[in-house]
Amino acid sequence: MSPATKSSRKPARTAQSKPQGDWQTLRREWRATWKVIVGMLAVLWTVELVDLYALGGRLDAYSVRPRELDGLLGILTHPFLHGGLPHLISNSAGILVLGTLVAARSRWAWLWVSLAGTLLGGLGMWLLGASGSVHIGASGVVFAYFGYLLFAGWFERRFASMLLSALVLLVYGTMIFGVLPGQVGVSWEGHLFGFFAGVIMARVLAKRADH
Repeated sequence: MSPATKSSRKPARTAQSKPQGDWQTLRREWRATWKVIVGMLAVLWTVELVDLYALGGRLDAYSVRPRELDGLLGILTHPFLHGGLPHLISNSAGILVLGTLVAARSRWAWLWVSLAGTLLGGLGMWLLGASGSVHIGASGVVFAYFGYLLFAGWFERRFASMLLSALVLLVYGTMIFGVLPGQVGVSWEGHLFGFFAGVIMARVLAKRADH
């Protein structure tokens, strides 16, 4: 009887190749990112439409009112309220682009930057806003995204991050004028403190990534 011989044929590979696997992972990540941003926009639009057409704008009572105790709650609620559809459309555009870029880098970063922009931006308006004024809108959060993206490259010192920061500066650099005081009808205090919140989170998250 002849001795048994091993076949030289290799078993068929059933796993996907690495490039295909990477592409599938990238697609899953982008789908998850879009769900986050679309979900955020859906909440903002639902709140504003209900407020406009069902409540007659009564939710605006939950705005930031500087140095009034009743206005403290607005620090938490002001990003969900807007002064009409044009105001909401403007902020939605910023969230759609800048918010997506933040969430695409890290959804945890998006969460922390959003929270920091809400709290620090709201606090800035409450402390520095003109007496008797009211402040609403998600622009402070948008400026937090802007500040984070602008300084992430500086703090992380990675080529991809620095390239993204440079592109954001090139395309959105004029946003920085939104933090300047004296603009009528503009909550520059929220923009300024929201921007600072984004810069702070860029620093904090870069340090966490190093450890």
